[in-house]
Amino acid sequence: MSEIIKAYKQSVGAMRFIGKRYTDADRVNGMFGAKWAEWWKNGWFDLLKNQFGFNLKDLYEDGDAFIGLMRHKDGDHRNFEYWIGYFTPANTPVPEGFQYQDFPPMDIGACWLYGKENEVYGIEPMALAKLEEEGYEIISDWWFERYHLMRNVPDKKGNVILDICFFIK
Repeated sequence: MSEIIKAYKQSVGAMRFIGKRYTDADRVNGMFGAKWAEWWKNGWFDLLKNQFGFNLKDLYEDGDAFIGLMRHKDGDHRNFEYWIGYFTPANTPVPEGFQYQDFPPMDIGACWLYGKENEVYGIEPMALAKLEEEGYEIISDWWFERYHLMRNVPDKKGNVILDICFFIK
């Protein structure tokens, strides 16, 4: 069973998310794991990092993490978007074949979900409830999974930490 082991606020400057956009039609067995495998197979993470010419960690503390960015477009649960990529500084040029979304400076409410890899996905409502319990107000229909290399490697118990993040007031 997954549990939240940390909930906190991070402040970030204006950012541009660069990646690729997917919809429910792109799911395989209800998940986007096949799209992540495609990213690794095609070397798209390395291609982006090499093209940026700067250290993503300079953007904010966890800026070097891989991102699964999500939203229900126009607040409609039938218009789900799932993006894979990186947050980059504002106005970063977008390589051919990739798309982007711009975000103003804001605060992020982050929750660390701790558990077996197959138990930490799809439980955003748990993270949302924790942030609201902590007094944070969600201000956007965007949220994201943050795959931080140091936290996403199984520990001695076989557990990982997945960051679930929302934009907050």
